[in-house]
Amino acid sequence: MNKELMEALDILEREKEISKETLFEAIENSLLTACKNHFGKADNVHVEIDRETCDFLVYAEKEVVPAAEDVEDGCLQISLDDARELSSRAQVGDMLHVEIKSKEFGRIATQNAKNVILQKIREEERSVIYNQYYEKERDVVTGVVQRYMGKNISINLGKADAMLNEGEQVKEEVFRPTERIKVYILEVKNTPKGPRINVSRTHPELVKRLFESEVTEIKDGTVEIKSIAREAGNRTKIAVWSNNPNVDAVGACVGMNGARVNAIVDELRGEKIDIVNWDENPGNLIQNALSPAKIVAVFADPEEKTAKVVVPDYQLSLAIGKEGQNARLAARLTGYKIDIKSETQAKDAPGFRYEDYIEEDYGDYEDYEEYEGDEYGQEGLTEGEPEQTYGEYEEPDLSGTGEGTEETPVYEDEGGEPYGEGEDPGFPEEEEELPEEYPEEPEMQEEYADAELPEACEEEPEYGTSGEDRE
Repeated sequence: MNKELMEALDILEREKEISKETLFEAIENSLLTACKNHFGKADNVHVEIDRETCDFLVYAEKEVVPAAEDVEDGCLQISLDDARELSSRAQVGDMLHVEIKSKEFGRIATQNAKNVILQKIREEERSVIYNQYYEKERDVVTGVVQRYMGKNISINLGKADAMLNEGEQVKEEVFRPTERIKVYILEVKNTPKGPRINVSRTHPELVKRLFESEVTEIKDGTVEIKSIAREAGNRTKIAVWSNNPNVDAVGACVGMNGARVNAIVDELRGEKIDIVNWDENPGNLIQNALSPAKIVAVFADPEEKTAKVVVPDYQLSLAIGKEGQNARLAARLTGYKIDIKSETQAKDAPGFRYEDYIEEDYGDYEDYEEYEGDEYGQEGLTEGEPEQTYGEYEEPDLSGTGEGTEETPVYEDEGGEPYGEGEDPGFPEEEEELPEEYPEEPEMQEEYADAELPEACEEEPEYGTSGEDRE
């Protein structure tokens, strides 16, 4: 048993993750190469290695010829006398296995055999590393910052080095050597010098993978990330959906006291993350995507993938966002081209009013998704704020009772002849005359009004009537 060879193979298999069978094949090829260098040819040379004991045997098949004078090629033929020394039953014409001692190889042959083994080990090591990281393509791994190479950053992933190019870096991020960061593997290429790994810190999938690793409900499929839009370093919007009605998708992603989302924000160096609910209704989805802005109405065209949004005047800048960021991310998240106007602008803008879709062509109105009232518009209003509607007319109450009766008032002229039903004769309203006992001065009116208090207010003290007060 060759214990030294066995131990060496065990170490290589454990550290380099190279199978023993591959190493055995490398040893066989190296011995064949050594024989070729030593004898000039190795067509009839065979190598056998016992996988259990690691003992190996190298032999050459030679043809037995009658006499030494008949030997034309010593590598392929052997005389009968020499063959009888190896095997007493050898006969002319037999193929005899002649053992080759590896110790007889020269220095050059030995060095070549060593190089063959090392080359095979290096190739297998590169192949193992390539396969290992190829399986992690489109996934997040943790690496250690090594050094800056120009504007690029070299990152050690453990068994291989990755390159973080300038275009995949967040502008505001600055890393120090030996700092541990998480990166997204974009691509793994197999090159003669080994696998080449490109990673990114700006890809939207980086945020998605971080949520999958941090939120258990996303990992087990209870909560799904339907869409994601990101401007690296500034803000990210993600739309989530729960397959279980008893699980709140947004709450699961946020975590208790924001623990889950804060861990991701810390990893992204303070990048803001907006988590909204996904909705199959495009109007509700657009409303959620434009949060935190409040929405009055949405007109969405699913075929054209366009949407017109009306917001309160004081919410217009919030809906658009700084440099249009909020609207831009909402458009990427929903896949709709969004046009936002305030209520004042929408009154004179075509396509932002309900009557634009009702009066022109009622058939086309069915193609638009309209959201108002309790389903949509009321959600976009703050508490105590009246709901804004367009294109609705409320019949005024002309009965004078204020109770909204259905009877139509009838007006008569001075001769007693009635006007047309429902017509207002346009008489000027007569001003109610004040009673004579009320002076015209407001101060005196208040004094008289206080003097005529009801019985329930008799306990209020009188002013300026007591003799004691005068004294």
